[in-house]
Amino acid sequence: MQRLSGLDASFLYLETAAQPLHVCSILELDTSTMPGGYSFDTLRENLRLRIRAMPEFRERIADTPFNLDHPVWVEDNDFDVDRHLHRIGLPSPGGRIELGEICGHIASLPLDRTRPLWEMWVIENVGGTHDGNTAPTGGRIAVMTKVHHAAVDGVTGANLMSKLCTTEPDAPAPDPVDGPGGGSDLEIALSGAVRFATRPLKLANVVPATVSTVVDTVRRARSGLTMAPPFTAPRTAFNANVTGHRNVAFAQLDLDDIKKVKNHFGVKVNDVVMALVSGVLRTFLLERGQLPENSLVAMVPVSVHERSDRPGRNQVSGMFAKLETGIEDPAERLRAIAQANSVAKQHSSAISATLLQDWTQFAAPAVFGTAMRVYARSRLSGARPVHNLVVSNVPGPQGELFLLGCEVRAMYPLGPIFHGSGLNITVMSLSGNLDVGIVSCPELLPDLWDLADDFDVALRELLDATT
Repeated sequence: MQRLSGLDASFLYLETAAQPLHVCSILELDTSTMPGGYSFDTLRENLRLRIRAMPEFRERIADTPFNLDHPVWVEDNDFDVDRHLHRIGLPSPGGRIELGEICGHIASLPLDRTRPLWEMWVIENVGGTHDGNTAPTGGRIAVMTKVHHAAVDGVTGANLMSKLCTTEPDAPAPDPVDGPGGGSDLEIALSGAVRFATRPLKLANVVPATVSTVVDTVRRARSGLTMAPPFTAPRTAFNANVTGHRNVAFAQLDLDDIKKVKNHFGVKVNDVVMALVSGVLRTFLLERGQLPENSLVAMVPVSVHERSDRPGRNQVSGMFAKLETGIEDPAERLRAIAQANSVAKQHSSAISATLLQDWTQFAAPAVFGTAMRVYARSRLSGARPVHNLVVSNVPGPQGELFLLGCEVRAMYPLGPIFHGSGLNITVMSLSGNLDVGIVSCPELLPDLWDLADDFDVALRELLDATT
């Protein structure tokens, strides 16, 4: 068995019916590349063979009331791929609106914690009718995957998908890999008690790092060299308590256009991504007469996999970034964002890479649950949001990519949303494109496709500024 880290387990503790905490992706696939032709049965068999080499897909959560530490991963001895793989057809005409609606419904459904925490939905009739067990007209299907955040962060999620994918459509399945094994209630409780007993020693190491971080932040604040502080974000329509419903939208941009803007202004790809998000939200809120005077603030997850030696699948920190939505000129806005991001990155890098992981090790499930209930009630009383939205940039593989024999034409990543921050925009670079996934709930933002369509407009504005 493998023990969850505190950060991994926190996503279990924070989950509620209104706040499911899984991450998703929507893959658009070309079935014409599948050797022997597409059929659902063939795809299912290919998946079954690949999962034999992926113990992460065969593990479930195990716990006991006598366990003083976080839960563990154990092998699911009753694992059956048919419990996780589902098949569904889009209603005609099978376009992006219909695909977005069904994916939003799937995203709202919680995962069954008695089984491995993932699902895969094969969605047929994309762009036309389908015939029984054959591919839809045009050779296109969509595949939506759901994996609980306790099992993956952005980097580990992308790595997990890369294990399912290959660079050739007929690549052989890898050799089977053993899972973590089992663990009795007694073993879980005893090992948890040992870890619980050693927490005071670990706390002695965390406190000095925390004090050092606070002192450094105060020093930076005096010089104006800090990231945007939390609880300074203005209120918007999507900074309210979320419901259990989800809606999604997506867009695809040319990565060469992104790089053209990056090279012209001498900034980073992530700066351009943030500028696109800023331009989209500025236009969206202006058209509705809802643009705040103060800049929107995004929380940007930062991977610390290369700087962390802690166990666990979530290896992330985060920084707060101003989107400079008050600046009208796109070029000026991009420069301001790049400057603010530079300061925020320096501040974020100065914070211990493992500080978040270390502190979450000490928090019990009841602490997370109580904190979330208190914060949810504070939202109802008008408290300012910690931040306005989450913006995440996940690097993806380049070159041709095939999922279970089908060529991947797009991979739209979809992150979770939280009470007080009901909008998540995640992008992934893949095979020369930048795929944009947008998630909210319809009670807060019913018109997500307006946001998605404005990404093309925002990119054209930045490209025009390069001439």
